[in-house]
This record gives sequence, C-alpha cells and structure tokens, in this order.
Amino acid sequence: MPLAVELVSPERTLFSGDATMVRARTVGGGDIAFLAGHAPFVGALAVSTVEITLVEGGSEKAAVHGGFIEVSDDHVKILSDLAEMASTIDVERARKAQEKAQAAAQNGDDDEA
Repeated sequence: MPLAVELVSPERTLFSGDATMVRARTVGGGDIAFLAGHAPFVGALAVSTVEITLVEGGSEKAAVHGGFIEVSDDHVKILSDLAEMASTIDVERARKAQEKAQAAAQNGDDDEA
C-alpha cells in the first residue's frame, strides 16, 4: 500500500499524490524516512529538502523552510511555512536573494535578511 502524501504551504498545495517513501529532516532529529506502515509521527521540519519517491518511479524534491510533518495511517502531511518544488525554483532569482541576504547580514541589517 502506498503512502498518500500532501505537501502544503500557506499559499497552495504543492504536491498531492502517492509515494513509496518520504524523506525529511526534522529539528533536532536529523533525516528520517517514512514507508507504508510507519508508526504515527509528528515532528518539526528543519530548513532542508524533502524528497518524495513516487510510486510510478522517480522522485519529487521540495525546499522547505520550517513547518511540521505528520504521519498516520499511511498518510503523510507536510505543512511548511514556506516551500517550493525543486522543479519550479528560479536558480538565478534564488542566487540573487541569497547574495542580498548575505550582504544584509554582513551589514547587520535584520530587515533585509
């Protein structure tokens, strides 16, 4: 039996589908992988990548910036404060945002970081 997976941000549902495995990084707990039949689990997500291994093969990856993951009865719900599917990330925009944040951090400007 596959896992029913939902990845949701405040703006929208980013992913909804069946998977054979979900791997995520939790705060203080490190990486954890979930398969069908996993014991119930709730954890806080670290800023990291979530990987969803699809039933039909291949995988989907998403950048998550905090949130929670809940596993129960072969359902995985990922609620993230801010998330973006890897396939939709604009690399140039992300690089510029990183440079801007690093410059702001070096200048001690908390409003820009």
